[in-house]
Amino acid sequence: MQHDTSLIDIIAVGLAVAFVLGALANRLKLSPLVGYLIAGMLVGPFTPGFVADQDLAMQLSELGVMLLMFGVGLHFSLEDLLEVKAIAIPGAVAQIAVATLLGWGLAWGMGWSPLNGFVFGLALSVASTVVLLRALEDRRLLDTSRGRIAIGWLIVEDLAMVLALVLLPALAGVMGEAGQSDGGVGSVAAALGWTLVKVSAFVAFMLLVGRRVIPWVLERIAATGSRELFTLAVLAIALGVAFGSAKLFGVSFALGAFFAGMLLNESELSHKAASDSLPLRDAFAVLFFVSVGMLFDPGILLTYPLQVLATFFIIVVGKSLAAFAIVRLFGHPKDTALTISVSLAQIGEFSFILAGLGLSLKILPQEGHDLILAGALLSIVANPFLFSWLGRWQARRDAGIAIAPEPELPPGPSLDVADHAIIIGYGRVGSELANVLRDRGVPLIVIDDNADHVARAHAKGIPGIRGSAAADKVLAEAHPENAKIAVLAIPQPLEAGETLAKLRAINPSLTLLARAHSDAEVKHLLEHGADGAILAERELAFSLAEMVLSTPPYRALRVKPV
Repeated sequence: MQHDTSLIDIIAVGLAVAFVLGALANRLKLSPLVGYLIAGMLVGPFTPGFVADQDLAMQLSELGVMLLMFGVGLHFSLEDLLEVKAIAIPGAVAQIAVATLLGWGLAWGMGWSPLNGFVFGLALSVASTVVLLRALEDRRLLDTSRGRIAIGWLIVEDLAMVLALVLLPALAGVMGEAGQSDGGVGSVAAALGWTLVKVSAFVAFMLLVGRRVIPWVLERIAATGSRELFTLAVLAIALGVAFGSAKLFGVSFALGAFFAGMLLNESELSHKAASDSLPLRDAFAVLFFVSVGMLFDPGILLTYPLQVLATFFIIVVGKSLAAFAIVRLFGHPKDTALTISVSLAQIGEFSFILAGLGLSLKILPQEGHDLILAGALLSIVANPFLFSWLGRWQARRDAGIAIAPEPELPPGPSLDVADHAIIIGYGRVGSELANVLRDRGVPLIVIDDNADHVARAHAKGIPGIRGSAAADKVLAEAHPENAKIAVLAIPQPLEAGETLAKLRAINPSLTLLARAHSDAEVKHLLEHGADGAILAERELAFSLAEMVLSTPPYRALRVKPV
C-alpha cells in the first residue's frame, strides 16, 4: 500500500539540507539564516532535483510564523524600550518612514501600484532580530549604551510590523490588487476602523481574561512536576491563542501568538516556558526560512540585476544613513550612530512574513517578493563584513590621540582580578556555587548569556559578563590566562565542550570542571579538556546515601567489614 509522504519528505529533507547549509554558513562566519534560505531554494521549484510540496511548506511556515511571533512576545521587554524611548521611538519611526519611501520610489519606477510600493518599502524597513542580537552579543555590545539603543529601536520596529500585519489584510480587502479603493477614503477608513475594533476587542479580552487564565494554568501544570505536560501547555497556549484570535476575533495568527508570548512574559515561569518551547520553535523557524527560500526565484538576479542592487542599496545604505543622521541629531557620539546603522543594515524574519502576506493577499507582485528575499540574503551576508570594517575603523581611531573612545555604561564590579575562578552559567547551580566560593573569599568572574542572571550577580557584588562563553571576545574579557580554575555550570554539553577546548588552549594549566547529565556527556566533556565532570544524578545519589548512612539504624554500615 502506497502512502503519501509529502509531509515527511519536506520535514526530513528540508531540515537535513538546512542543517548542512546552516552549519556551512556558520563555519564561514555568516548567519545560519543564509544557509536555511539557500536550503529552501535547493528544494524549491526553481532548481533541479527534489521539489518539496509548496502547499505543505506554506502551512508549515504558518506554524513557524506563529512560533516566531510567540518568541518575540515572550522576549518583549517594555523596560528595555522605556529606557531608551527618547531616541528609539522617534528614531525607529523616522527610519521606517525613510526606508518605506525609498522602497516605494523603487516600486514606482518599476510601474507598481502605490499599495505594492508601500508593502515593498515596509518590508525593507525592519531589521532581523536574530541577526542583530547575534551580532551585538558576539561583539560584547548588548550591555553598552549603543546596544541598548539598538535593541529598543528593534522593539519599536517589531511593534510597527505587528500593527502592519493586522492592518494590511483590511487594506487589501478594500483596495484590491490595483491598490485603489472604489469607495474612496471613507471605505478605507471604515475598513481600518473595523479592524481596529476587532483588534481592540481581542486585546481587551486577553488583558481581562487571558492575563489571569494563562499564568494560572501554567502554575497549576508546573505544580504537577511533569515537564512533558508543561511543554505541551506552553505550545497549546501559543498555538491555541493564535488560532482562537483568528477564528473568534478575525485578527491574524501572528498577533494572537505575539500576545500569548507577551502575557506569558509576565509570568514567573516565563524563562521555563521559553526554554522548554525553544527546540520546537527553532525547528519550525528553520522550516519557515526554508519555505521562504522555496518561493525565491534565483532568476531575479539575472532578470532584474539593477533592481536587486537598488534594493540592497536601500537596505544597507539608505536606511543606515537615515539611522546615522537621526542618532547624531539626538546628540549621540559617532560610535553610537555607526553601531546602530550597521546593526540595522539587514532585513530578516518580519520582512519575510510581510512579503509572504503581501504575496498571498496579491498586494505585492512576485518580483517584489523575490527582490525582498534577494536583498535579505545579500544584506545578511554583508552584515558581518560591515561590523568588521567598523571594528577596524574604531581600532584605528582609538590608536590616535585626537578622539577619545565613547564612554560606555558601567559593566558592574571591576573585572580586574587575578588568581580567580571563572563560573560559566549563573543559573540555579552556578549561583549557589558562586555564593559558596564568595563566602570562602575566592575571587570570581561570572559569565552568563542571560541579562537577569548577570544583573543578579552584579547586585551581589560579583563581576559578571553577559554573553556566550563560546564567543572568543566574551571569554577573553574574563582573563582566563590569569585564572586558576573555571567551572562550567551550564547544562549545554556542546557549548561547554567548545568552551573547554578554548579555555585549555588559552591556559593549559587551568583547572577545568563541568557539569553533566549522562555518562556520554561526561565522556564528551573529558575529551574536550575537562579535568573533571560532575554527573549531577550520581552526586545526588552519593549525598543521599551519606545521609542514609548517617542515621542510627545504618551508621555501622559506614565502615565496611574487613
